Amino acid sequence: MSKKVDIKVTVNGKLYERSVEPRMLLSDFIRHELGLTGTHTGCEHGVCGTCTVWFDGEPVRSCLMFAVQADGHEVHTVESLGTPDNLHPLQQAFMEKHALQCGFCTPGMLMTFAHFIQRHPNPTDEEIREAMAGNLCRCTGYENIVEAVKLAAQRMAGK
Repeated sequence: MSKKVDIKVTVNGKLYERSVEPRMLLSDFIRHELGLTGTHTGCEHGVCGTCTVWFDGEPVRSCLMFAVQADGHEVHTVESLGTPDNLHPLQQAFMEKHALQCGFCTPGMLMTFAHFIQRHPNPTDEEIREAMAGNLCRCTGYENIVEAVKLAAQRMAGK
């Protein structure tokens, strides 16, 4: 067994201090050490996008990073977007536009698009589809996701 490494990482605004195996994936740290199960793991090869989180404000695949790489950094998971009583506009739009079915891809989609809308407040369908290229969904056919992102962007821009 490898020697554990002490890390300090801020997740969703809260500082956590843990001793972890050097090979522990960031996605496993988030789910198993912190109990934040909104971050899903799918392919574990960085292809499907279900494990997308923000690392120092940028979307990353948490299955491609080790927890020790997050030492001293800030991570945001889907749990940081909204609450059941106060949904993020993107979460609300996904619900209204039926942009999810099984929900497995949804956390990664939400984290991808929350970041995307910040940088593209008035996105075209083509821009949305391009931004979604790294997130796989087996259920929806993607059209409702595009509609939800457009609706959320409009609401977030105050339209």
